[in-house]
Amino acid sequence: MNQNDWSVFCDRLKTAGELISNQDAPQDALTQAEGYRYLTRLLRAGLESSVEGSDPRFPVFYSLSHDTIKIGNDNPDNYYLNCCISGEYDYLIEGEFGEVEYFSVATKAGSYATTGDMRPTGEITSDSLKKNKDGSFSITVSAKKPISSNANWLPLSPESDNLIVRQYCNARKERPAQFRIKCLNAGNAPILNPAEFSQKLLRAVSFVEGTSGLFNSWINQFKAHTNQLPANDQDACIKVGGNEKIHYHNSHWSLAHDEALLVTPERIPNCEAWNFQISNYWLESLDYRYNTISYNNISAIADDNRNYTMVVSHQDPGEKYPNWLNTAGHDQGSMLFRWIDADEFPAINTQVVKFSELTKLSEPINTENGQ
Repeated sequence: MNQNDWSVFCDRLKTAGELISNQDAPQDALTQAEGYRYLTRLLRAGLESSVEGSDPRFPVFYSLSHDTIKIGNDNPDNYYLNCCISGEYDYLIEGEFGEVEYFSVATKAGSYATTGDMRPTGEITSDSLKKNKDGSFSITVSAKKPISSNANWLPLSPESDNLIVRQYCNARKERPAQFRIKCLNAGNAPILNPAEFSQKLLRAVSFVEGTSGLFNSWINQFKAHTNQLPANDQDACIKVGGNEKIHYHNSHWSLAHDEALLVTPERIPNCEAWNFQISNYWLESLDYRYNTISYNNISAIADDNRNYTMVVSHQDPGEKYPNWLNTAGHDQGSMLFRWIDADEFPAINTQVVKFSELTKLSEPINTENGQ
């Protein structure tokens, strides 16, 4: 590592900011400020994954999506964990079940910093996991299947280089499961290598460039169906790290201050769960700590006909429309409807109306919870 390497790091980070000021992006003060904040968040995530937690021999769990780091329409109903691993090594994950109903642990190959995708190489889910009477569990993560038939096995391929944990909750109040990981053939303790550190630092910037560039291309594609929610190319979603059990409807929304967007699934199929969320232009979920920006099969309220209507608007439409998503000062952004482990994938109907017309559209909605 030398002064020139540091200068390259700083120069590339500066150049990454050109994406925010690009004429294709909204130029209002809020979107611009969020864009530059987005880059700082991606840098934090890049430093965690590419520098601090990058040694596959001594893996640690960190999170690339949480309250203040958000990537690719992150799910407000999820607790995410990430970990750098390698198909060259064997690992043991130990943990305890929490209160979430379902979680998945998946190995991937590639990253937004290198290949631009995260191809699936193995997965194990909580509903298939063998656990002890006290709720504890262990998972062998390896390329070779364990001899014991009672072992929980998460496969690796030679290309596997990262691991993602997704824990699905209903209200972010559930106690998440706990995970610890260790490499079984790590070797000697790590020492900072100056030359490797330089490359890792540059890879952190590559993560900023790759992630922001990928999802900027997505939002530009979504603009072709603004305020609609068609199904996405599912293979493309899986290729960049999506879950194979989720059917994705990503899109773009844009509303004048006197407009509202109604979102209504055609019907609710047999499924593990479903949810709908709104995000900003940079595909960051809006701040769910302070605003209601998503609903799921538990939190949403059905009408008398067991249908669900979500309302995206700048102001509260009142008790008649209890499933209100607050735009939190935004005029446009991204949005996503997910079917999770569903038998079928009904269409998601949308309609833009004048906010003043909402009271004329239907009878009052029953305040009954349930699917």
